[in-house]
Amino acid sequence: AVTPSANGTWVPLHRPYGPCSPSEGTPPPLVEMLRWDQARTDYVRRKATGEVDDVLHPARPHVDMMQVDFMLRGSFGIGSGSGGQAAIDEDDEDDPMVLSQTMAIDTTEDVPWIQCLPCPIPQCYPQRNAFFDPRRSSTGAPVRCGSRACRTLGGYANGCSKPNSTGDCLYRIEYSDHRLTLGTYMTDTLTISPSTTFLNFRFGCSHAVRGKFSAQASGTMSLGGGPQSLLSQTARAYGNAFSYCVPAPSAAGFLSIGGPADGDGGGGSGTFATTPLVRNANVINPTIYVVRLEGIEVAGRRLNVPPVVFSGGTVMDSSAIITQLPPTAYRALRLAFRNAMGAYKTRAPTGNLDTCFDFVGVTNVTVPAVSLVFDGGAVIELDLLAVLLDGCLAFAPVAADFALGFIGNVQQQTHEVLYDVAGGAVGFRRGAC
Repeated sequence: AVTPSANGTWVPLHRPYGPCSPSEGTPPPLVEMLRWDQARTDYVRRKATGEVDDVLHPARPHVDMMQVDFMLRGSFGIGSGSGGQAAIDEDDEDDPMVLSQTMAIDTTEDVPWIQCLPCPIPQCYPQRNAFFDPRRSSTGAPVRCGSRACRTLGGYANGCSKPNSTGDCLYRIEYSDHRLTLGTYMTDTLTISPSTTFLNFRFGCSHAVRGKFSAQASGTMSLGGGPQSLLSQTARAYGNAFSYCVPAPSAAGFLSIGGPADGDGGGGSGTFATTPLVRNANVINPTIYVVRLEGIEVAGRRLNVPPVVFSGGTVMDSSAIITQLPPTAYRALRLAFRNAMGAYKTRAPTGNLDTCFDFVGVTNVTVPAVSLVFDGGAVIELDLLAVLLDGCLAFAPVAADFALGFIGNVQQQTHEVLYDVAGGAVGFRRGAC
């Protein structure tokens, strides 16, 4: 069992375009989302194994689309003083200092960032919320070149605003799909909840972007394992742990800093089923969280898949959409699932989802239980909504056995997923949101 932090805090987490989400408009077609997902996970895989430079020279596939990360929306503020505060979901219309914001979360990135004034369009992208203005914050300050904080940027550093290291520290993040953000690295007061603040929180103040970003998000709250992330910066106070619950489409989830959600933050029952965080020769990037999948069960029966095919490791990823398996494991899952679903009419594939069904006119659909078996004996039974996506089996194969796989957020639905980095484990608790 894992004990919640006595002083932990949590904020709501919403799916993009869900009824509880701050996003508006129509979601992109599933085929487009799957193309974005494939391009992104291909890059994360190369990033994890060191095949590409961490941020300066990522792969540049010909994919032109908008990110569809889950949105973090809660009591989160940057700045204080004379009207320079940016808050996520702090809908306090009586307080002119508070500017409602929305951010995406990403467990495979390290540097938190938001768009900041000056930020002219189209140099920046239009966003739903007002821009954060660091000039109006009495507690904010640029990080100086040559400082320890600037040095910790590592590959995200982008030089200095003045020669001879006397100016402001600059950052640059380039994503897999050719999107980019750059600006000033700065510090300010971070407010996660009315009772939880952190002084000198470091983040990127973006003054320019390239590519398509969702207007519903003002930036990204990064939760990776590197020294720049929200997790690392709050580790001394919160014990280097966080958890989240990806909600069903009609519900809201949560992000908890400091361990499992307690009180109003989450539900669920029982203790966490845990599996070790692993490091192996294939994964050299500390940003990425990797576990070892060992098997799959369908309708309570373990598939005949040698555990060695999973030896490349599996990335726990908040932003990956579907779970990607070694081809041997995927073929076994597909065969067992098709056999169990033999009463239903099949239809053409959707993107890289090749096992799809036509449920038009069908009143009741019976789907076999699918469970993931992890190192250490943790067996995670997936929610029904985590097995099918738009009528298709929500899994896909990676290029080869022994390659790095992914646990997508579709499969994580309704589970509280605990990243106990200090304890070296990932935990799962069902029915938490």
